Amino acid sequence: MDVEIINFPKTKVAVVEHHGSPTLENESIKKLVDWRKESKLPPSDINRSYGIHYNDPNTVLPSDYRVDLCVSIAHDVAENIYGVVAKTIPALRCAKVRHVGSRENMTTARDLYKEWLPKSGETLTNFPIFFHYVNVGPQIKESDMITDVYLPIL
Repeated sequence: MDVEIINFPKTKVAVVEHHGSPTLENESIKKLVDWRKESKLPPSDINRSYGIHYNDPNTVLPSDYRVDLCVSIAHDVAENIYGVVAKTIPALRCAKVRHVGSRENMTTARDLYKEWLPKSGETLTNFPIFFHYVNVGPQIKESDMITDVYLPIL
């Protein structure tokens, strides 16, 4: 694992909060995609796609699973029918790892926690692990997917 320590900048995001079974996550993603289209915010280096993962779907009951599905924004979020709200990813010091390939059953986050963290001497912050989905959309092949994993540390 090639781990890089970086300073992640404070980032304003538009969020659909997903609470519940991971099998229903695509319904929440669709809400965010529809809001994005209506707001004319296509995936880009300016409007980045993030997922803030509050827990591991493999270790919690489906009803307790929680993730914020996000798009970085420069403006306020108006009241909308999709349930999109504004939040902020704070400025954070992070361990960053790039994953290339399918996002299904990706073990990169687990490896950061179980292998890298104990050997690193680093300490976790109280902000959850989050993912930057570098390239998104139906045209991206699973083998070409790029995901940056950020583990917030002190």
